[in-house]
Amino acid sequence: MTLQASGFILALAVSGVVSSTVVVAAEPVDVAFSARLDGSEQRYVIVMPDGSQPPAQVSVLIALHGHGSDRWQFVRDGRDECRAARDAAAKRRMIFVSPDYRGTTSWMGPAAEADVVQIIEDLRRRFRVGKLVICGGSMGGTAALTFASLHPDLIDGVVSMNGTANLVEFTGFPDAISASYGGSKKGKPDEYRKRSAELAAEKLTMPVAMTTGGRDTIVPSDSVLRLARRLREENRAVRSIHEPEGGHATNYADASEAFEFVLDRVLDDKERAQK
Repeated sequence: MTLQASGFILALAVSGVVSSTVVVAAEPVDVAFSARLDGSEQRYVIVMPDGSQPPAQVSVLIALHGHGSDRWQFVRDGRDECRAARDAAAKRRMIFVSPDYRGTTSWMGPAAEADVVQIIEDLRRRFRVGKLVICGGSMGGTAALTFASLHPDLIDGVVSMNGTANLVEFTGFPDAISASYGGSKKGKPDEYRKRSAELAAEKLTMPVAMTTGGRDTIVPSDSVLRLARRLREENRAVRSIHEPEGGHATNYADASEAFEFVLDRVLDDKERAQK
């Protein structure tokens, strides 16, 4: 595995302020690894807490980028969803990880899934990982729900922003999703069902927060709202933050509320106190 330091200093390192305390994050490091699935070179970015080595036990926040972006989106982008994720990790001294998960049009297909599993295994070898939370926006919000429903044993909490929970009914980005899933809905129906969190709601036993916009025409909110209702009916820890006039974006306040909800339920007392 190759570690290559980026020359980019995370904006949070100089501007993040929480409860009058300046929060400092380390310089991002670009990590290259050989994918166990096919031997290809894949990458993720890792940002250590406090600009130093973590304590004996440390929790991890994995952030999954949106369609058309890459591993640097949640590390560098100034959009509200990305800033809120970085701030949430920094406040609680979590390791922040942002993978390519098979490129700009991943949609958490089988290869992306295998890579994220491998990344988590590597993190657990390198660090004494406490809790692991996965998040993302748009395609990444979809992917976070998909991965958590496929691997509930690996995930302790989920924050999904402007994603879909049902790939069977979702009509957006058909070519990209078909390429990622190995075929169309007609050709690979089981793959689309398997990756639809709404159809595997019983697997989402961890705290889940989801944000949606009522005017989102890119990734409509219906399936996520149905999933939230289902989880409430089963007395799960779920927060649904819906903006009826909102579009395909989550503002900073709503994103922060989503992270607070999940992390307050997932992290131990010491980690919660660090916020």
